[in-house]
Amino acid sequence: MNAYLNALQQTDIHDRLHRLEGRRFSDVTDHNGFQYVDLVQEGGGVLGIALVGYTYVLEQARIRFFSLAGTSAGAINTLLLASLGKISDAKSERILELLANQNLFEFVDGNASVRKLVQQFIRNAPFKVVTLALNALKLLRILKTKLGLNPGNLFEQWLTEALRQAGVTTLDDLEARRRKLPAGLTHRGGEDLSQAIAKLAIITSDITTHTKVEFPRMASLYWANPGKVSPALLVRASMSIPFFFEPYQVHNIPNQPEQTKRWDEYARYTGPIPPSVKFVDGGMLSNFPINVFHRTDGKLPTRPTFGVRLSAYRDNYSKVNNLFSFSGAMISTMRQIHDYDFLMKNPEYRKLICRIDADQEFNWLNFEMSENEKVNLFVLGAQKAIKFLEDFDWEDYKKVRAES
Repeated sequence: MNAYLNALQQTDIHDRLHRLEGRRFSDVTDHNGFQYVDLVQEGGGVLGIALVGYTYVLEQARIRFFSLAGTSAGAINTLLLASLGKISDAKSERILELLANQNLFEFVDGNASVRKLVQQFIRNAPFKVVTLALNALKLLRILKTKLGLNPGNLFEQWLTEALRQAGVTTLDDLEARRRKLPAGLTHRGGEDLSQAIAKLAIITSDITTHTKVEFPRMASLYWANPGKVSPALLVRASMSIPFFFEPYQVHNIPNQPEQTKRWDEYARYTGPIPPSVKFVDGGMLSNFPINVFHRTDGKLPTRPTFGVRLSAYRDNYSKVNNLFSFSGAMISTMRQIHDYDFLMKNPEYRKLICRIDADQEFNWLNFEMSENEKVNLFVLGAQKAIKFLEDFDWEDYKKVRAES
C-alpha cells in the first residue's frame, strides 16, 4: 500500500487539498466538521482501483459518503465503503490495502486452459488465436454447461472474508451499522435529519425475469430470510461479467401468495415466480445508476449526489464492420442508454459527475495488471477527484437545480 500513497506524494494533490480547506460541498455536516454527500460509482472491471483513488481524495478533503450506490466494480467499492466502519469513518486506505495485498488474477478461477487463454489475450500473445482454436471445444463445453468460464468463487470468498473481518456477515449486520447516524448530523438550513436513512443500492441484472434489480431493497424477492444473506452475494451477482464469470444463481425462490404482489410492486413482473434465478453483471442494464437517489418531491437536495465514471463511452462512434464489433456495439448501447436517458432529462447532473475515463489507457479485464499499472490507476482516480472538487460549486449547483 505504501507504493500507492508514496506515488501520491510525488504529485501536487496534497497541496491542492490544503487550498480546498473551508470550501463547502454539502449542506450536511457532523460535529467533526465532515461534509456528507451521496455517491454513485460506475462499473468497469479492474479499473475499479481508480475509484479508490477518487474516494481517498474526497475523504482527505473531509468528505464522507452517506448513501452509496454502484454497479459491478462500482458495487465492490460501494459495499466496502458501507461495511468497513461507521458512516463517518474514512475507509479508502483500508480498501486500498485489501486490493494491494490481493493478486487479482486469482479471481480468474477457471481451469488451467481458461487461465492460460485469458493470460494470452491479456498479454496479446502472438499465438493466442492458436491457443483459442486448440481449446475451442473444451471452452464451448464449459460455456454450454456453466454459462461462464470462471466460477467466481474465489472473488466471493475474498469479499466475504473482508466483510467478516469488519464484523459484517449478514445483511442484518450491515443494515444495523448503516442505521447508526454520525454524531451531530445537521443540515445548514435546519432540516431535521434525525430520521435520515443512509441508503445502499447495488445493481444487478436478473436475466430469468428480465429485471433490473436493486439490492438490498429487492432482496426479499429472492430470499425467504434476506437479513441472513451475506452482502458479498449481492456484489457477486452484480459483477457477473457475461461468459467471463458464471451467472450467479439463487435457488428456492420464495413462492408464497404474498410474493406475487411483491414481484409486481418491485419489478412489475406479473408472471409465475421461477424456482431459481440467474444474475449477470448489473452493467448490462445500468452501469452507472446515477438516478438512484434522485429527489422527486420538488425540494432541493440537502447534499449532492456525486457520480464517478470509469468509462469514456460515446466519445466516439463505433465502427461496426464484423460480428465482434457488432456484438460489442450492441452491448455498449445496452449498458449505457438507460443512464444516458436520465442524464438527458436531468442535465444539471453533469455538474456532479467526475469522469476518470480510465478505459482510454487501461484494459478493464486485465486481471494480470502489474503493480505499477495499479498504482497509476489509483493516482489517476485521485488526480481526477481533486480537479473535480476544485471545479465543483455547490451553491451554483443548487441554483441550477432550483431552475430545472
